[in-house]
Amino acid sequence: QVRVVESGGGLVPAGGSLRLSCAASVSDSSFSINTMGWYRQAPGKQRELVAGITSGGSTNFAEAVKGRFTISRDNAKATLYLQMNSLKPEDTAVYYCNAAIKRVGESFYHDYWGQGTQVTVSS
Repeated sequence: QVRVVESGGGLVPAGGSLRLSCAASVSDSSFSINTMGWYRQAPGKQRELVAGITSGGSTNFAEAVKGRFTISRDNAKATLYLQMNSLKPEDTAVYYCNAAIKRVGESFYHDYWGQGTQVTVSS
């Protein structure tokens, strides 16, 4: 069974910081993870990519968060992080972790999503 679990959300004032974590695990097989990413969805809006990182460490960011957010991963721990600084009210959303995971015996990577963690930035 594959699990992707986010943590670290909360309520912060504008200008504050939060660090999100995402832990991936597979209970019945060895596995590898390719690309991982953070997405967010605000009320009434579509889910959008915030930041992504490859297994080799290459990153990409949405324009709205460049210079404020940092994405990183610990491959040994199968954990993804999102450091969010200088937060703005428009960053308020549910943040979702995505991981492309392939278990032993599988030919392709499959996308898995966490349940989401709420980030609320007050003005």
